[in-house]
Amino acid sequence: MDALYASGVLFAEVLQSGPPWLERFWLWATFLGDPKCVFIVCFPLAYFLNRKVGVAVLWIGLIAEWLNVVLKWFLFGERPFWWVYESGFASKDSVQLRQFPVSCETGPGSPSGHCMITGAALWPMVTALSAAASRHSSSRLVHLAPFVGYFLLLLAVGLSRIFILAHFPHQVLGGILAGAALGWLLEAHVPTGRELRFYGLTSLGLLLSACLMYCAMIALGTDLDWSIHLATTWCRNPDWIRMDTRPFASLIRDSGTALGLGLAACSSTAIQQKHEGPSWKHRAVCALVALPALHLLSNTLQPENVALWYGLSFVKYVASPWVVVVLVPHLVHSIPYLQPKPHAA
Repeated sequence: MDALYASGVLFAEVLQSGPPWLERFWLWATFLGDPKCVFIVCFPLAYFLNRKVGVAVLWIGLIAEWLNVVLKWFLFGERPFWWVYESGFASKDSVQLRQFPVSCETGPGSPSGHCMITGAALWPMVTALSAAASRHSSSRLVHLAPFVGYFLLLLAVGLSRIFILAHFPHQVLGGILAGAALGWLLEAHVPTGRELRFYGLTSLGLLLSACLMYCAMIALGTDLDWSIHLATTWCRNPDWIRMDTRPFASLIRDSGTALGLGLAACSSTAIQQKHEGPSWKHRAVCALVALPALHLLSNTLQPENVALWYGLSFVKYVASPWVVVVLVPHLVHSIPYLQPKPHAA
């Protein structure tokens, strides 16, 4: 195993020795692969392109994130880059690796959440694009183009995670494979037409089951917070350690989103939308309004108190699907300019 970690350190050194413009590209790629982007960027874009695909992106994303946290708990023997210094495996003098603000994450290392969650959530979009391409062209190359772009994106995200010292290469590869497999498996099992009780029980089940597993493993003597201790010890700047990279922040996001998706899907507005076919202009305006609205909602109210931060985070992610499915379409529908013109008698 030491040889695997050693090769990972050398690979990170090679990536970090590249030209300055490439550094900006890797930082941009790791931003694109942030699981939070699935909830506040990919979901609204997919939803206003195709409602069914949008719901699938959100549902698969939250299930994949929950599974990623649980897998990391059970694979607690897998180490992040912080371990190479903590263990004496390598020193900061022997490996000239630079730290970045986005690399000071407090989750364990395997599998890569950026690769696994993004890969799983984007799978419905890729299959939908491939199906649409096939309807307009008989070329096999056109049919496969979305999948090629999908894996190139995941490869770029994976390399960026190695570049910023968040993961070793084998952890990235495991995340890519797990994400693609999970997206393929879950795409056919996205809930539709379910009652609010289903989403409420799912939300409660995701949170309680994770808490029970966490408490059980702590009781058995497993220190599941070891990655937080390492990040706190070895991160160059303590301000780079963010609350939203902690495992329970992900669980709160998943639980809140599951409940919010139910509230949105069972609303009268969503039910009415099933029988409507909004124009592309209407959809484009909805997307342009939803993206900054979710960004603003995600970044408001960031208290320092941990319990209050988690509580407000839950409320924000409950509200997010409702904003996309109910609030934004209602507001845009009220704009006279976007109303369909009556047909002449």
